[in-house]
Amino acid sequence: MTATDTTAPSTPAAKHSNSAPQKPATPKPVPKGWAKLARTMLIPFFLCAIMGLFYLGAFHQPTPHNVQVAVVGDSAATKVFAQTLQDESDGALTVRTVDNGESARQLVEDREIVAAYESTKDSATLYASSAASETSANIAQKVFMNVAYKQGQPFHVEDVVPAGEHDSTGQGLFFLLVALSIGGYASAVPLAGFMGKVKLPIRFAMAAIAAAVIASIAVIVSGPIYQIIQNHYASIWLISWTYAVSIIMLGMGLHPMLRHWTTPVLTMCFVALNFTSSGGIFQPAMQPGFFGALNTFWNGAGWLHAVQTLVYFPDQGIGMDILRLIVWLVPGAALIFATHAWSVHKTRLANENAAIQEVEEAVAA
Repeated sequence: MTATDTTAPSTPAAKHSNSAPQKPATPKPVPKGWAKLARTMLIPFFLCAIMGLFYLGAFHQPTPHNVQVAVVGDSAATKVFAQTLQDESDGALTVRTVDNGESARQLVEDREIVAAYESTKDSATLYASSAASETSANIAQKVFMNVAYKQGQPFHVEDVVPAGEHDSTGQGLFFLLVALSIGGYASAVPLAGFMGKVKLPIRFAMAAIAAAVIASIAVIVSGPIYQIIQNHYASIWLISWTYAVSIIMLGMGLHPMLRHWTTPVLTMCFVALNFTSSGGIFQPAMQPGFFGALNTFWNGAGWLHAVQTLVYFPDQGIGMDILRLIVWLVPGAALIFATHAWSVHKTRLANENAAIQEVEEAVAA
């Protein structure tokens, strides 16, 4: 009798059950430093956003509103013409009348109006000032050129206070403001990194000396080298020093709190908001109301108006501009005092804790 093979044939299931269990795949380790890189990259993204928002917001579409202009003449027809011109401008112009061309020139020279239009039987004249603002003068020229064309009169412009011979666009002072601002906030961070090693009076001395160097460079470059300014060197240097030292002290005071965010915040304050509201490219009447409001108290606008007055309108006062710049010294000085007091308090607590620990260790021994 033949023996029967009782061994069951192997099946796929049996083979699977006899095989060793597979381990789940181990995820690759995440490289170290990605979180820090992501946080650091927030800074350039922030700078891109604020520069785009504020620069394009201020400059991409200059729209006149309540631009102060005048029409020369005291007749009833002139008054009707002025009122009609204002009504048809839909808020772009605020039009007054003046008795004669001499009064019109004086108002332009005093920067009370942007331009004045005088029409006679033979011609039409626009009184404007490229030194006050070339862009505003150009916009007024476009408006009144159309008026003269409709009246069928030859049109010409009289530049009452022209920009300087070596500053044909009248914007050289604005770019001097750019240089001062960048020098100021770029100096603040390295000085802030060193100020923990020195006493409080030395911190203020460092800010004052750095501002003096920056103001000297700016005056030399804009004066003897490019001749954008040709007089009032001492006054412009002092105004520039006041402006630069306020920025430096603000940066030094903010750095202990903001650390690596100090430069982006200073860039926002003294580039994105400062240059757009200064009036160097477009006057406030050509910009959205937000930037016009900043122009009334921001320190860059105060510096530009003061220096512009000294260079082109020396008969006018700059007292309010100087006061504005001095007021901007207060928050920077206050922040330096506050961070110094906080540092002293922190050091005292650390020393007290160390002394207590030494006593406890001595008792335990």
